[in-house]
Amino acid sequence: MFRLAPLSVAAMLLAACATQPAVEPETAPAPAPKIQKTVLGQRSIASVTPEEEPSAHPNLPLQDDEVLAPSVWERFRQHAKLDLSLDNAAIRAERNFYQNNPDYIERVLTRAEPYLHYVQSEIEKRGMPSELLLLPIVESAYDPFAYSHGRAAGLWQFIPGTARNFGLKQTWWYEGRRDVVASTEAALRYLDILQKQFDGDWLLALAAYNAGEGTVGRAVAANKRQGKPADFWSLKLRNETSAYVPKLIAISQIFMEPERYNITLREVPFEPYFAAVDIKSQLDLAQAATMAGISIEELYKLNPAFNRWATDPAGPHRLLVPVAQAEQFQLELDNIPAGQRVQWDRYTIRSGDTVSTIARKFHITPELLKSVNGMTNNNLRAGATLMIPQSNQPLQHYALSADQRLQTKQNRPVSGRQKIMHTVGAGETLWSISRKYKVDMKQLAGWNGMAPRDSLAQGKQLVVWTNGAAVAKTISPLESNRMRKIKYRARSGDSYAGIASKFKVSLNELKRWNNVDLKKYLQPGDMLTLYVDVANAP
Repeated sequence: MFRLAPLSVAAMLLAACATQPAVEPETAPAPAPKIQKTVLGQRSIASVTPEEEPSAHPNLPLQDDEVLAPSVWERFRQHAKLDLSLDNAAIRAERNFYQNNPDYIERVLTRAEPYLHYVQSEIEKRGMPSELLLLPIVESAYDPFAYSHGRAAGLWQFIPGTARNFGLKQTWWYEGRRDVVASTEAALRYLDILQKQFDGDWLLALAAYNAGEGTVGRAVAANKRQGKPADFWSLKLRNETSAYVPKLIAISQIFMEPERYNITLREVPFEPYFAAVDIKSQLDLAQAATMAGISIEELYKLNPAFNRWATDPAGPHRLLVPVAQAEQFQLELDNIPAGQRVQWDRYTIRSGDTVSTIARKFHITPELLKSVNGMTNNNLRAGATLMIPQSNQPLQHYALSADQRLQTKQNRPVSGRQKIMHTVGAGETLWSISRKYKVDMKQLAGWNGMAPRDSLAQGKQLVVWTNGAAVAKTISPLESNRMRKIKYRARSGDSYAGIASKFKVSLNELKRWNNVDLKKYLQPGDMLTLYVDVANAP
């Protein structure tokens, strides 16, 4: 794991995102400050001024004597180590898929560009095969938000147990499996352990990364006992693993010789683009995006590990920003007192309040509420005051937070199906609920951003996309008669988000029902139409 010096700026590539020059001071310029820059994936650390390193700012024009850095694909080809002359039916089948779907490759590379320089340079630093640069294409299509039916998450698709073994923290605030830097370091460390375990055989190591070292080790031992070859191609493995290695070889062959396979790869300069800044404490992500001069969506794509509206109060205190904005961001950060980096509300406890109801009201966990208020139990006293951490902007502004991604997924229409909400009861599982509504369990999990083996908490709200006949058979007359169309007149102080929360509907539903622009202010007196469950009406 790399170390960040105080006020360090560690540069990595993000060629896909637009950049802006750092904000210039209005007063006479002082001598350019020295910025301690640690270039992730490279071996040297040097103190330089911005003027001494114009290439650190790719939006600036090149000087006459500057030479463009080689592309990521040139570096990839220079450091390839696997036998890419292999050719068999399994490899050809995977290669044909990629050849026949060039648009898929283009989409994946567009998504991958933020991470390519960092991953390639980390691979080179370890002397590993550069074909591993393409492994996240096989694993996750280079989507750091990917979550599989097997409970694997992130670019490298770590399952929870393996993630814990490699030090990837998973909390309400932070999902280390989606941390681009931490998960890449863990994945390469794991792959290195596996190749050593299998005596330098990278194909067996890759198979073990997919299926587990125990599974591959037993298959190797079984073949040896029977006097059979023990290479990857001779092992009896599950279908997914048998196709996994051919996929990587096939796409590596295409990237090695794209012209041969009629594929055009957009060139990506091998240059650092985004920087890791030590923020020292918790910081609201909307505030951070404004300070860096980038969109909240871009900030989340660089920092996909943060689940909520702020960084984890327990760390890591590292935020990635485009290198062109790093100096501006650092200057802004230095001028914000620690107490103003996260907004706090005071809440006066009322009779009948519980830790759970207050936490639900403010969209935080009971554990967090107790922690920030130094509570050792659930006892509350009416009239006492609690401190509540709150987002700087309405929650829907944090478009790629875990909650907003889930809401988007749950509201994505399914053709020919009707959407209903199901409240999880005691003892219910995804399997029992799928049987109740006559839907596929994997689909049910997918609609709700879950894996089939995930556990359910009582009271959790699930979206079910089912047909009308199934609803009629499974919903009682009492339940089916609870939905009501109501008219609501906006009052002073009302907001779209507040009304949606009050009536327990989504913002997307409110927008669709009323054809309104959620970015515009709601005016007192405006009439809104809502379809609500009367059992949940305030």
